[in-house]
Amino acid sequence: MLALLCLINSLRAANIQPKTKLQMNKYHQILHKILEKGKEQKNNKGSIKYLLNQALELKPIDLLELFEGHGLARKKLKDELNLFMAGERSTKAYRDVGVAWWDYCGPILVNSYPTYFEQLPKLIEKINKEKRSSKNYVLFLGSNNTESNQQPCLSLIQFQIERGKLVVSAYQRSSDASLGLPSDIYHLYLISKQIRLELKSITLFLGNVHIYENNIENTGLLLDGKTATFALNTGL
Repeated sequence: MLALLCLINSLRAANIQPKTKLQMNKYHQILHKILEKGKEQKNNKGSIKYLLNQALELKPIDLLELFEGHGLARKKLKDELNLFMAGERSTKAYRDVGVAWWDYCGPILVNSYPTYFEQLPKLIEKINKEKRSSKNYVLFLGSNNTESNQQPCLSLIQFQIERGKLVVSAYQRSSDASLGLPSDIYHLYLISKQIRLELKSITLFLGNVHIYENNIENTGLLLDGKTATFALNTGL
């Protein structure tokens, strides 16, 4: 929360103001594009509207607009990230901090986010020590032919330094636009704040970004400025 307040204050000090409410933030633009142009598909979790190979570049002002204009469970997401980075596999540990959306995986997260995010602290320490603009720092998530009860939807996070500023890029093989995408954006923002460099941008490359059929109506309500809640689709 302190880091987010610092972001807001720094932007306001620079006299950078968010766009008017009549204009959608970039996350809401993606939602609108899926509703307008998405193709239909069925998978083991339900019917979806989807788009392939979308790019979402977020600069600090875009993050400010998103965080101020879209409700996020910030404390839960921060606690979740901390548990991921600690390598915590027990779903009970997540439930104890109010994060119950992993319960469908059973008692243990097998080869899921904690398996890979526990490598982040050392990578972040290395970046802060070296700060080499000629090097790409990469965290890979997932592995072929590995059994998992929830394969990470996030496949790669890359950290680059350009003219003294941090550029974060991430590839997502699959992105639930209603719930997973804003949460992943917030996680990436929190990760970026652990690197002692000014943030230039966070860019997500979305292999398949989609809205489940049972969330389409509420997505429309959200884009109309109304309160909306979304269902978690697990295929169970």
